[in-house]
This record gives sequence, structure tokens and C-alpha cells, in this order.
Amino acid sequence: MKKTASLLAALLLGSAVFAAPALPKVEGAWIRSTVQGQPGTGAFMKLTPSQATQLVGASTPVAGTAEVHEMKMEGDVMKMRAVPRLDLPAGRATELKPGGYHIMLMDLKQPLAAGSSVPLTLIFRDAKGVEGKLELKVPVAAKAPGAAAPMDGHKH
Repeated sequence: MKKTASLLAALLLGSAVFAAPALPKVEGAWIRSTVQGQPGTGAFMKLTPSQATQLVGASTPVAGTAEVHEMKMEGDVMKMRAVPRLDLPAGRATELKPGGYHIMLMDLKQPLAAGSSVPLTLIFRDAKGVEGKLELKVPVAAKAPGAAAPMDGHKH
């Protein structure tokens, strides 16, 4: 009995060494809807980790490629580029939003209709190099949840 308890304790301790990193809290996730023939779109959300973490990748069955991207002004030109990782400071919210950091979904396999939802896997790496995956079901919308409606046709 003593051997069994020791073996069980060793197995439990051993599995703790290989535990996945603490995954960030995700809020307000959404993917911009598309039209027929549109090859790509963006996924946006707010990520808040409890410990320093990096967003190092993403995947979804609706796109051939999903990458972490950054948009920023360089002089008078807005540039977009893939980044190998996005540092997420402990306890601080990092917003992935249009015109900034986002998940770029490219080579879409079909249009993404507003009102549908898309599976999206985010890949994170902690300070020790341990990777973990977070599986999400992300709503598709024409604009961010809670965004003001357009004022088309509004007259004073």
C-alpha cells in the first residue's frame, strides 16, 4: 500500500511539471463578417493574462492561414505585418482591435456571415516556454459588439 501511495504521489507531482500555462481571460471576441470572394478578415478581442504570457499563434478551420498581425502608421502609410508573438503583460488587458494588433484570417474557405460563429484556437507561451491552447467559439459580426450604430440618414 505504501508503494502504491508513493507511486501515485510521484505520478501526480510529475504531471504538475507538464501542466499547461495559465491561459488569459478573453473578453469581447468577434470576427468581422465578409462577403463572397473576400479572401481575409480579422478577429478581435481583449486578452488579460494572470501571468506574463505571449500570444504566438492561432488557427481556425475556416481559413487556410491565421496569424497574429500588427497594423501601425509608418510615416503617412498604414502598414500591416505578421508578428511572431505578442507580449501580454501580467494583469494588464491587451486589446486586439481594428487598426492595431489582431488575428488575421487569410485564404478564407467560405464567406463568414454575421450572426454565425467560428471556432478559433489561440496558442500562448508562458515565460518558461510552455505552450497552451485556448479553444474559442467566436461570433461573426459586421461591427464590434456594443459599437454604435451608423448614423446614415440621421438629420437634424
